[in-house]
Amino acid sequence: MAAPDLFGALLDVEAAVAWREALRASGRRVVFTNGTFDVLHAGHVDYLAWAREQGDALIVGLNVDASVRALKGELRPIVPFADRANVLCALRSVDAVVAFTERTPEALLERIRPDVHVKSAQYREEDLPERAVVLAHGGEVRLAPHLAGRSTTDLIGEIVKRYGS
Repeated sequence: MAAPDLFGALLDVEAAVAWREALRASGRRVVFTNGTFDVLHAGHVDYLAWAREQGDALIVGLNVDASVRALKGELRPIVPFADRANVLCALRSVDAVVAFTERTPEALLERIRPDVHVKSAQYREEDLPERAVVLAHGGEVRLAPHLAGRSTTDLIGEIVKRYGS
């Protein structure tokens, strides 16, 4: 295993709030994004790098396994939470990861109150259930460029096509 200082931090909610407060007190802008990040691929890496460029530090809300199943179906996630979190923490663009149990991140955003919330441009800002929470706390929503054909679903489909079901 690599040295811990080479990795972002996996935080619980209370530690994530304290982390955000310390950054804000030093004048740094906190960016938040969230997702399942199952079977990490180049589309995820590009997305997270773009998100990180929107501020001074990036925290990723990561769905726990049960909420991934609720969102994606019983066959997902393929990669369990601990492994998904470990891989995200190893990315240079990710400063911290925090778990959440809900399908969508409104409760977590209510606690973390980021300066910027990033989602993929495959969504419309006005359709995001978390938009109201972000705006209510003075944050802004930014939509990251979406690269069609770069998704975990597409990747799984290609694997099944090549290697059979």
